Amino acid sequence: MKKSSPRPYRLSLKWRAFALTSLVLLGLAVLITWISYKSLMDQFQNDQQASQRDQRHQIETSLQSASNGLKELAAVAAASGSLNLALSSLDPDQIAKSLQNQWPTLQLDAGINELAIFDLQGKPLAFYGERMKGADRTPPISWLLQVVESEKPNDLLLCATSCLQFAAVPILVQGENAGILMVSRSLVDVMSYFQRSSGGDIALLTRRKGSEERNDSEREIHAWNSYSLALTHQNVVLPVIKEISQKVSVDELSVHPENIEYQGRQYEASVIPLKTGRENQASSSGYFLSIEDVTQQLEDIQSMTRVVFLVALLGWLCSEVFLLFILWKPIFRIRLLSQHLPGLARGEFEELRAQVARHSESRAQDEIDVLADTAIELSYQLERLENEVSARGQMLRKQVGELERERDLVSGLMNTAQVLVVVHGGEDDILMTNRYAMELLDASESKLLGGAFTGHFLPFAREFTDGQQESDLMTPNGERRTIAWHHTPLSTWAHGKTATISVGLDITDRKIAEVRLAWLANRDPLTALYNRRYFEEVLTHAVVSDMHGAMLYMDLDRFKEVNELGGHQAGDQLLVMISELFQKQLTHSGTIARLGGDEFAILMENASPEQAVLLAKTITQSLEKISLNVDGQRHRAIASIGIALYPDHGATPKELMASADFAMYRAKEDPVQRWHLLSSQTDKRALQERVYWEERIRHALEHNGFELWGQPIANVEGLEVTHHEVLLRMRPSEGEGIISPGSFIPVAERSGQIVTIDRWVISESLKMMKSWGSTDRRLAVNVSGQSLHDETLTDFLKASLEANDVAAQRLIIEVTETTAVTDFSTARCILQDIRDMGCAIALDDFGVGFSSFYYLDQLPVDYIKIDGSFIQDLPENRRSQMIVRAIVEIAKGFGKQTVAEFVDREAVYIILKEYGVNYIQGYWLGKPQPF
Repeated sequence: MKKSSPRPYRLSLKWRAFALTSLVLLGLAVLITWISYKSLMDQFQNDQQASQRDQRHQIETSLQSASNGLKELAAVAAASGSLNLALSSLDPDQIAKSLQNQWPTLQLDAGINELAIFDLQGKPLAFYGERMKGADRTPPISWLLQVVESEKPNDLLLCATSCLQFAAVPILVQGENAGILMVSRSLVDVMSYFQRSSGGDIALLTRRKGSEERNDSEREIHAWNSYSLALTHQNVVLPVIKEISQKVSVDELSVHPENIEYQGRQYEASVIPLKTGRENQASSSGYFLSIEDVTQQLEDIQSMTRVVFLVALLGWLCSEVFLLFILWKPIFRIRLLSQHLPGLARGEFEELRAQVARHSESRAQDEIDVLADTAIELSYQLERLENEVSARGQMLRKQVGELERERDLVSGLMNTAQVLVVVHGGEDDILMTNRYAMELLDASESKLLGGAFTGHFLPFAREFTDGQQESDLMTPNGERRTIAWHHTPLSTWAHGKTATISVGLDITDRKIAEVRLAWLANRDPLTALYNRRYFEEVLTHAVVSDMHGAMLYMDLDRFKEVNELGGHQAGDQLLVMISELFQKQLTHSGTIARLGGDEFAILMENASPEQAVLLAKTITQSLEKISLNVDGQRHRAIASIGIALYPDHGATPKELMASADFAMYRAKEDPVQRWHLLSSQTDKRALQERVYWEERIRHALEHNGFELWGQPIANVEGLEVTHHEVLLRMRPSEGEGIISPGSFIPVAERSGQIVTIDRWVISESLKMMKSWGSTDRRLAVNVSGQSLHDETLTDFLKASLEANDVAAQRLIIEVTETTAVTDFSTARCILQDIRDMGCAIALDDFGVGFSSFYYLDQLPVDYIKIDGSFIQDLPENRRSQMIVRAIVEIAKGFGKQTVAEFVDREAVYIILKEYGVNYIQGYWLGKPQPF
């Protein structure tokens, strides 16, 4: 008996239902817990806000009540008969003694600190109590004169070494103003009232002025430049105030309260500025600080949240146990059916009936019983059908064998093949044709039979070539198709006639593709101008002995900004507009080609220097008329044109192109003229210098004149070196020091030698990694823009990794941001191919472009190397700090790791560690050293 095949699923229905309901219920449990916690916290915040509003109201009410009481006391004292008599007599001694009997009562019972009597000009006549000195501790005379003018009581609040409330009332003698009586009282009583009513702790603080010193230095709050005049529970509250002052300013506390943790307790602090009675504005010197211990409330919220979560988890567990109990037996029966039902297809009928039968004749109890009974009945029917099919199959096999021998193979092929098949006689009459030929000519068989073969199918026949004959065929809808005919004679046909079978293949699409490929071989697909390959061929035939002419090398200025600000579609559109201008105006001037990117060239055969200069001026003037508006921003076409003559500036195509390229860079130095014709001695020396370095680079590549150096890169947390960046140096000649890449890399990039250098660095780096043996040491290798746009780079890299038996994960390919976005689509494809091999990708000099963050998510990179210009002055430059922090946060959001270059001191490292940078590189960590 055959065994059942293994289950085609990994997880049974029972466990999938259990897992799904578990996820849903657990999600509900978490959601309920979060909602509960959020509700409790919102309620807590609302209660705290209401409490703070009550505190402000209580203090304002207390201050107003104290002010009104002080005015009433001043009015009672001013109404004293002895004072009125003394003022009437204008006797200073009598005025000074007029309130001696009332003063003890005012001082002891009412808490009055000072009582003063002034004349109508604000001149003091008498003082009682402790006299305050200092302009910031006594009311101004203008305030006193205001009382005289208004003939109404007035109050004032001053905070200096202490906070005092002042009240002044006019003294009326026989209905006329005779003077002013002023009293003052401390705010400490207001604090006591607030503490009793609110239950919270409060402190009265005043700001220090200048270098003012206090007797009790313990109450100094240096961070706020304040002094605590009075506070409740000093031993507890004062340390909390000092801790708060280190973390938040007074101005911030006056806007909104702040929570702080101190010694395991949670406190909420808020500032209530004092307001003067005169202007109803916040005092700049004094303020109340409210401190409330909210530890218990927060602990209660957390406790309630835990209870809710545990109850939710318990509900989930009970639900799952109950569900499992309900589903266990039905799912077991369903699994049994699912295991044996596929056996029906293999003829395992007896095994199915033995395993699935209910062993009971009772009526089906549920759907599973119905399914089991149906499966058993189906097994009997299938068994009978299998026997019948087996018997009929033997008979049909005999009949099919006979039919196969009689099948008309030729007729089947002719009617199904997508080729024209025509049989025609010796008199060119059509004897037979297939369905495809009739469909192509849209003619019936009766119309074609007997007609002329050449007239219908070879109206434009051409000579035989390589055993075939091509002919153009016009279809009824006017479409011209190209047919390749192969003719084969037939020895006999009906009634002994000779005939020929002609098979025609429609090669129209192939011909179109051939024409298109021939065009693309010489043309740039974007601009329709000649491409670099064709231009170099023309240049090779033109630059020969006894011939002269000029070459113009043009490069668009600030083209990168068009790509970054308007996108690559805008850049392509601008290139098309320029190429259309060239095709309209310059077609007869010479051979025009797009060499790549934003570079163009024009070859003027048999042209004089004057003609070349005139053409350069014409191009410059014409380009000024081209502009592109993208999203409201206008981009203009500006180009730098280098002019080189042959044979004067180059006797070979390579030398001429190098001279024109050099002239173009000289043109970029003149933003007014924008073109440059090689002529001066300076140009000659610069060309000689360039040729010197090109030859020296070639010699170094051929005679091992380069060497590899490395600079360590370490993680920020433990400063453990994770990998090294490979740096290139040229070995010196006699009397020289080691040569840095800045001397020869620019020349290599212009001459195209940079691609060979890149491959030499990759090969030597992999050989060195191979020599290290079985280790996880990694290297980061820089790749130039020209290599990045070389489609053979990935094949070379793959072959080098395999040849040296180095794991791709140990190699990091570094490209600059500018290189990656210059030809974004090509760079992204090649970088993705390299990444698919297993190599990591690092984006160097990140942040210097206009649209760095735009390309970050689209480029397949693993590391973001922040440009060193933002790192070197990081501790001093606020702008650099903002940019670096933004780069780190966005890189984290995209799942990229960050590397900071040019870290040259510990202060920079500390800031980078705080920002969350992953790796650092620089002289502070380690200088470049030869491997």
